[in-house]
Amino acid sequence: MKLRYFFALISVLLTAANYAQVNQEDVLFLVDNEPIYVSEFIRVYNKNLDLVQDESQKNVDEYLKLFTSYKLKLKEAKAQGLQNKPSYKRELSTYKKQLAQSFISNTKVTDALVEEAYERISFDIKANHILVKLAENANPEDTLRAYNEITKLRNRTLNEGFEKVRKEVHNGQTIFGEELGYFSGFRMVYKFETAAFNTPVGEISQPFRTRFGYHIVNVLDKRKARGECTVAHIMVVDKKGDTIIKPEVRIQEIYQKLQQGEDFEALAKQFSDDKSSASKGGTLAPFSSGQLSAPEFEEVAFSLVNKNDISKPFKTAYGWHIVKLIEKKPIPLFEDIRPELEVKVKRDDRSKLIDEALYNSLKKQYDINANESGLDYFISIITEDYFKRTWKLPDNFKADEPLFKIGKKQFYFKDFGAYLLNGQKGRLLRVPFDTLVKNKYDTFLNESLVQYKEENLEHENKEYAHILSEYRDGLLLFDLMEATIWNAAKTDSVEIEKFYNANKNNYVLPERIDAVIASSSKQKTLKKVAKLLEKGMELDKIKTLINGNDKIEVIFTTGIIEAGNQSIPKSLPFTEGISKIYKHNESFVLVQIKEVLPSTEQSFEESKGKVISDYQTYKEESWVENLKDKYEVIINQEALKRVKADIKNQ
Repeated sequence: MKLRYFFALISVLLTAANYAQVNQEDVLFLVDNEPIYVSEFIRVYNKNLDLVQDESQKNVDEYLKLFTSYKLKLKEAKAQGLQNKPSYKRELSTYKKQLAQSFISNTKVTDALVEEAYERISFDIKANHILVKLAENANPEDTLRAYNEITKLRNRTLNEGFEKVRKEVHNGQTIFGEELGYFSGFRMVYKFETAAFNTPVGEISQPFRTRFGYHIVNVLDKRKARGECTVAHIMVVDKKGDTIIKPEVRIQEIYQKLQQGEDFEALAKQFSDDKSSASKGGTLAPFSSGQLSAPEFEEVAFSLVNKNDISKPFKTAYGWHIVKLIEKKPIPLFEDIRPELEVKVKRDDRSKLIDEALYNSLKKQYDINANESGLDYFISIITEDYFKRTWKLPDNFKADEPLFKIGKKQFYFKDFGAYLLNGQKGRLLRVPFDTLVKNKYDTFLNESLVQYKEENLEHENKEYAHILSEYRDGLLLFDLMEATIWNAAKTDSVEIEKFYNANKNNYVLPERIDAVIASSSKQKTLKKVAKLLEKGMELDKIKTLINGNDKIEVIFTTGIIEAGNQSIPKSLPFTEGISKIYKHNESFVLVQIKEVLPSTEQSFEESKGKVISDYQTYKEESWVENLKDKYEVIINQEALKRVKADIKNQ
């Protein structure tokens, strides 16, 4: 676009806006004919206002200088093609995907699941269950057979009693009748957990299916969760061939030693047969109810009340034990544990509910009118070769038939055909063709919805667009500054030394003092300190004398102090000797100056760090001036005037 056109544009803007408040779509300035709008400047100014430490930068004119420099650098970064670097594209793509997740996920569903999870980890459920085993990919006939079997078993439990039926039908192969003990949230698969928590104590659930098969669950008890327990233990097991010492005798001997006051950790290291914990004095990882496979052990551990309490010897399926309580923690408050629960929810089976809510909302947003009748065509062309990973599309494949449309993007049979071809990887469960096609189609549609949402989120959500734009520009600026300023400043040793030689006056140690500073809230106390210092008493003796009886009357500071240090008054003369007492920082200060160190010039090596930093600043300022010559900046003064008025009235 020609420059004179932009001058004309600014002229129109100036005329049109004379009688109006600031228009967010006004052009504030041009950088090499590229318009920068008022809306962006005001948004960035307001966003960064509280972060700015330098008060001068809160001034609109000063901030505008920073903003124009920022835009000049972006212009140069794009001119150098840094946006085309593979590393830049990779990092931006990764961030874009991560950022999009936080904008498109269904927070209401997530929040509800997190609250539900907290409620469930706050209780322990005791339950037994019966499972009719069934493969995930079972055919309809086997599925119906398993369902009918679990239904019959439930009817039997209602008439004969759950425990009687559970014990009778358990065969460990096709039917399992198991005691589960106590468990809490996240200890079972989500569907099982939900059925157990939704079944009243003393009742038997309706049949339900998990990935293991069909279950019924009998809930025996529900109690408040006991939190987390950390213990140490000594375990003695029956050793084959050892006919001299029986484990129950050995554990009693160890217990007697504990009663005599011997150290638990030392005895665990000597005698515990749990080799994984013995070297650590018997200490085990923290656990909660239902986490261990030894319920007797849990009961004893949680029954201990006070830290360092020691149990009597007891037996489990693993051997004989003595347990020492190290720590018990209650369930944390919801807000304290919320972030951890959210991570667990998103990794758990619950995440499927979050995903499903997202897919349904996207289908509603884009008014999906899917051609599911087209699935019959795909079912007709699938063969057994698919499970051998050798299936191909037929030669007469109807590639250009429309399948569904998301927003403005049309998907065709060829898109789903390609998806099916690529899906012949990994573990393929043998399922009926109609089930295979329907499952693949649902996944393809859902993935396409999410991908389309991510690709168009920048146009649909202003907040997302702003954050992404800032990150995109930040990446470009980092690459540009690294290549142009930072790396050059590290390697350009000749220029850095030349800069040092031209600016030696800036690298000077100021006048300093080697001093003792005494600070106290009482002037009278410092008078005593002054007299003791005048007598030449050693500082340690003065401290002992003044700060006796567990009271700190004076705080002493020693060392090299520069002029302007906050610990000394500005009016303090730098002369050797003991100063008068000053009222300073709402207290009293006395200074003994042992030596005055004159101002000295620093060598290049002594000041190298600061020299490099100053050189980078100098190089950047010179570079920005060159950019101003390279890319013309034109400020719309009338728009700027209205921006200032608008900001002033905020």
